[in-house]
Amino acid sequence: MQSGNNATTGQALGKNSLPSRIPHSLPWALLATSIWLSPPCAARQLNGHELLEDTKLYFTAPIRWDKNDWLYFGETIVAIGVAHEYDDNVRAHFASGSSATLNGEDPNSQRHAVPAAAMVVGTWAFAALLDDADGYEEGREMLEAAGFSAISTTLLKFAAGRKRPNETTQVDEWFQGGDSFPSMHVSVTFAIGAVLAESGGDKYRWVRRTLGYGLASATAYARIHDNVHWLSDTIAGAALGIATARFTMDRGEARAQRSVFMVVPANGGVMLTYTGTLH
Repeated sequence: MQSGNNATTGQALGKNSLPSRIPHSLPWALLATSIWLSPPCAARQLNGHELLEDTKLYFTAPIRWDKNDWLYFGETIVAIGVAHEYDDNVRAHFASGSSATLNGEDPNSQRHAVPAAAMVVGTWAFAALLDDADGYEEGREMLEAAGFSAISTTLLKFAAGRKRPNETTQVDEWFQGGDSFPSMHVSVTFAIGAVLAESGGDKYRWVRRTLGYGLASATAYARIHDNVHWLSDTIAGAALGIATARFTMDRGEARAQRSVFMVVPANGGVMLTYTGTLH
């Protein structure tokens, strides 16, 4: 089977060629998920039950959405629709010279993943330097959000089948075996960046948000600049990543506030202990 990056394949892929698009997106999903399942030893690892519960709740979340969740979803659909109207113009602006070649190649894919990796590594480095358990937990939440985003994005890519702007000049080539919508780089980087931006105390909130959302936005710009994604691909990826980060942080907060009673051995008998957050 020929690679989806091959110039000829980039021009001729059809619905039945969808499996050939796996190499574009699956490594992201596998990498993020494998790291997520094996965080540093200093971080609190999810046990099997918690991992299964998070996965179940994440993929069934729409049945529990409230008014605000549906409002966010509606706003996202509108934003994607507006961006789609400008997809052609944005491509025309950036697609010039070698970047206008319809060969389906993505030579800077690994470089565009650096901001996401840097945020995770930086978070764990500071946690190790300060011996901060909350910092390690923040890093774990980043990778959980990245893992869920990567898997969701992969599924949406298969469903949409949209061709990339470096494969076609037509903005509406959906269900054609492509893997353009939504952007994996953008969804994963925004998932990680949003955790960085919204975690921790408010003292350095502006620094966190500048780094988190700034690096994620720079990644989105780079994907459009290199003509490997349409504008609407990046808008969808950003919305998915931010929503996933919110879910992951909410789950982490719920676990942190969970009250636990335990019976432990004590001199001359047993002792009942209580662990929880007091408000």
